[in-house]
Amino acid sequence: MKLEGVELRRISMPLVSPFRTSFGTQTSRELLLLRVVTDEGEGWGECVAMVDPLYSEEYLEGAADVLRRFLVPALAAGGPLEAHRVATVLEPFKAHRMAKAALEMGVLDAELRVEGRSFARELGAVHDRVPCGVSVGIMDSVPQLLDAVGGYLDEGYVRIKLKIEPGWDIEPVRAVRETYGDDVLLQVDANTAYSIGDARHLARLDPFDLLLIEQPLDEDDVLGHADLARQIATPVCLDESITSARSAAAAIRLGAAAIVNIKPGRVGGYLEARRIHDVCVAAGIPVWCGGMLETGLGRAANVALAALPGFTLPGDTSGSGRYYRTDITEPFVLADGHLSVPTGPGLGVVPLEDELAAVTVSTEWVPA
Repeated sequence: MKLEGVELRRISMPLVSPFRTSFGTQTSRELLLLRVVTDEGEGWGECVAMVDPLYSEEYLEGAADVLRRFLVPALAAGGPLEAHRVATVLEPFKAHRMAKAALEMGVLDAELRVEGRSFARELGAVHDRVPCGVSVGIMDSVPQLLDAVGGYLDEGYVRIKLKIEPGWDIEPVRAVRETYGDDVLLQVDANTAYSIGDARHLARLDPFDLLLIEQPLDEDDVLGHADLARQIATPVCLDESITSARSAAAAIRLGAAAIVNIKPGRVGGYLEARRIHDVCVAAGIPVWCGGMLETGLGRAANVALAALPGFTLPGDTSGSGRYYRTDITEPFVLADGHLSVPTGPGLGVVPLEDELAAVTVSTEWVPA
């Protein structure tokens, strides 16, 4: 294939309800979509960077800038347009993994559509549906939290993840466990809100038989996570700290990660995500697929990834209705706690013209 250009499309999608984490509250999701146009067809990519650099150093306008000024021109000049070469061509540009992941995703989607193969087949999926968990944000009160959790359990979600921060941790977890029982798969996500000095406090979560505590310390404090893992019984899972297969291998070797959350945007793309999966499987480390409030495009790719054999824990692959009243693709609907893995060429889904137009803020064409 030959690259003809990339359309950068900024969209704004209102959330069903505010989503609060330790780093802020979202009422809408601003996203950057990429339509990668080649001489043989086109594909879609989704950049999961947030508006502000709060989850990571990347942010939406920065991703758009690096794509238009550096990444797209480099890819256009980099020889044959093949998905497995994208990371190598873009390697000279430091970091910007979310922007790189979106571009690779678009190229891979275009390539697979031309060849009539699905994301799931390309990545090595072994399941035709995946179990789904749900991420529950920080609430104004414990009764509000219990109502939300009860609603998600009624919908059929097989795992509950609670966002926590100092002042909103022990009692909310206790309330959920006591209300809904020991059979509920329950885990917590701190989004780097604690320090190693909080180890004794975090150990108070141990009696609640959690699946894991996700990213309690700063992303660059891998040794701190290893120290914490020796002081608490709850398994430590790394999220923001894992940016590549190499960093995953190092964290595992240091004893900092008993479980790994794989987010393709955070690690530079779905092909690197597959390599992280392979590293973890070889080391006997369970993985699960994280979410970044993706549209149906990113959700389709995540569901395909979550169908690989090492994804033995339910991921944040919630149905479209968890976040959006109207998705930009045909919605992903939960059935018996699972989502079906798309089987069509490429992502297996495409944006719906009217729905996409309704949420589009701006478009920009970046020629090759």
